[in-house]
Amino acid sequence: MKETLRRLFLETLEEIALERVMAEKVRFAGSELQVAGETVDLSACRDIFVAAVGKAASPMAAALVAGLPAERTSGAIVSSAPTGASPPGFKTFTGGHPYPNAQSRAAADFILERLAALGERDLVIYLLSGGGSAVCEAPIDAGITLAEMRAFYETLVTCGAGIVDMNVLRKHLSRIKGGRLAAAAHPARQLTLYVSDVPPERPSTVASGPTMPDESDAALACATARRLGIVDRFPRRIRELFEQGNLPETPKPGDAVFAASSWRCLLDNTAALDVVEAKARAEGWLLERDLSVDDRPLEEAADTLIRRLRALAERNPGRTVAVTTGGELSSPVTGGGQGGRNQAFVLCAARKLAALRFPAAVISAGTDGIDGNSPAAGALADRATPARAAALGLDLGDYQRRSDSFRFFERLGDALITGPTGNNVRDVRMLVVSGAR
Repeated sequence: MKETLRRLFLETLEEIALERVMAEKVRFAGSELQVAGETVDLSACRDIFVAAVGKAASPMAAALVAGLPAERTSGAIVSSAPTGASPPGFKTFTGGHPYPNAQSRAAADFILERLAALGERDLVIYLLSGGGSAVCEAPIDAGITLAEMRAFYETLVTCGAGIVDMNVLRKHLSRIKGGRLAAAAHPARQLTLYVSDVPPERPSTVASGPTMPDESDAALACATARRLGIVDRFPRRIRELFEQGNLPETPKPGDAVFAASSWRCLLDNTAALDVVEAKARAEGWLLERDLSVDDRPLEEAADTLIRRLRALAERNPGRTVAVTTGGELSSPVTGGGQGGRNQAFVLCAARKLAALRFPAAVISAGTDGIDGNSPAAGALADRATPARAAALGLDLGDYQRRSDSFRFFERLGDALITGPTGNNVRDVRMLVVSGAR
């Protein structure tokens, strides 16, 4: 079952590859750009600036720029691992992820400078994807250093906060997030094409929403930091901004800076789940999807999903049944090991699967190919995993406490390593019970 799960996930990655998605959804007809139900007349645009930001920046930019008029197009490609040669007129930056680096700041400064020079006859096309928050960043206060901004990000990433909470905080400490890029480009025509790594009802959190109206406010950002109990962990300059409530406000829905803006989603987590589920049904499996665990603690999520899996198996004896879910889970870092939320979830679930009377297996992996600080996308396990680990002298609980799930699964040969995919539509998880009794 583990190898079947591995195959289904890898086939899903191929089907949702950005090159394929861009070719399907972005079309050119004469001088018109047609994408997701929107048409832009390129002949009416004086200059075109493309800002591609995030893990999928390179493939998205390559697919789009091929159809744009080269003599009027320039831009920036900002990613943690840019691939391929830069198109003429483009500048490439290798930003940091999950923490910003010097190139992250240089990219933000470059884009802001270019946007400030645009007028109402110009067009900006933003290509946003997961990871954009860190790879392109400039603090709202010029006195905040790169080291302080990095420490701020480290606190957010390791405290167990969900993506929405993290991005509420990032938006209010950034010079480009929370709609501030749109404000910088106003009054130019602005089109945002994005690949979503956030809950579907919160598109303005993709890359911390640099081009979209911000539904949150500075008061919520301060309250969120207090609720998470992390204000005292911020560097002094940043801590004072939150303690004193001195965070500048972001542009809100209805603001005039968005008058010439539109946004289109090209790919999201639902699309990835649809693909993997279709492949599982082709294997003859009976499936149920459970999205109720999104952003919940991984132990709680594992209990919920396994209860549902057991009930599904008991109602359908002799059938191979599976429960799928997506999104992300809360997984605070408690040690200095290597791993991430996907491998931590599989480690937790493996112990619980061992108690089932059914032959069961589990996979959890990130569609970006990167899980936490490890080289793996995720991991696989089955009911026999704890016994196999014990035979090798591996203490499952000890690896959990040290946040060292990657080394645990590496020893067992069950780490799922794909390398960076250049994509990011959150995580995919599947728990399955075999029909073979």
